[in-house]
Amino acid sequence: MFFTISVFDLVSVLLLAFIIDLVAGEPPFALHPVVWMGKLISFFKEKVPSRNKRLYGIFMALCCFFFAAMIGIFATLILDSESIPALIRYLVAAWFLKITFAVRCLMDAGKEVYGELATGNLEEARRNLSMYVSRNTSKLTPEQVSSAVIETSSENFVDGILSPLFYFAVFGPFGIIAAYIYKAASTLDSMVGYRDPQYLQLGWFSAKSDDLLNLIPARLSIIPIITATMLLQLLPSFRRILYPAKAIKLAIEDGTKTPSPNSGYPMAAFAGAMNIRLEKPNVYTLGTLNPYPQFFHIKLARNLVLCSAVISVLMCASLLYITMNHFYVY
Repeated sequence: MFFTISVFDLVSVLLLAFIIDLVAGEPPFALHPVVWMGKLISFFKEKVPSRNKRLYGIFMALCCFFFAAMIGIFATLILDSESIPALIRYLVAAWFLKITFAVRCLMDAGKEVYGELATGNLEEARRNLSMYVSRNTSKLTPEQVSSAVIETSSENFVDGILSPLFYFAVFGPFGIIAAYIYKAASTLDSMVGYRDPQYLQLGWFSAKSDDLLNLIPARLSIIPIITATMLLQLLPSFRRILYPAKAIKLAIEDGTKTPSPNSGYPMAAFAGAMNIRLEKPNVYTLGTLNPYPQFFHIKLARNLVLCSAVISVLMCASLLYITMNHFYVY
């Protein structure tokens, strides 16, 4: 397939997508391609055979990748159509690209928990937290609740923001297609990639695909997180509560201490940047010598997510320029 999309087109779409995400957030479920993917996965989950579950899981994943690719191809054809005014092409393509990442959604995820902790309502904070994490929240301390929110925000910075943008940038004119295929892998992992008997075989391929696709972005995530920490530290209100050197040190030392091969890097970088201890009881501890986080660290993490996202967009725009001029010269 041959596209005549320029680097200007792609950078314009990237910046517009980021603005649309911050301003509009998530679209209604009926118009949300990720929701469509979820319904397709749910359809396959209802038809799971009693035998050959791993093979069926591979087939399910490949079908979802194909479905996601078709959405990406549709958006790319719109962007490449010279018969449509440029502004319309950019807006449509940007809307489709925006679906693959969620900066505003990630920033808003811990708002309710932060509000309840700030007013001392621990039970309600635990209840709200249970909507975002799989762990049992009923007995968590306020510090552990704060830790869980920050862990989720930092881990999801990779699969919810950086990874789709990375694949969009690396694949140039095929970037929207690549971002959608990545999003399909991420959605599959979240729905069937659990390490429990029910999904161990069915979700094996989905979990491995997600791990593989996040391998590079997870390690690259240290760069925007540390850069954001350095930039925020220049502001008076952040000067004494952010630590770029500790972010680097902890990302290197504790990045491999989580069961996931990828999630430890952004979480350790966040823990170091805020000089806090992140802990999932009986699973992992990052920043063992640091103090436990307080509720106000949730708000600090939100600021760090936003600044890291801005840096990521600028990094990916630069990467687009490199890939388009060196690998996609027609």
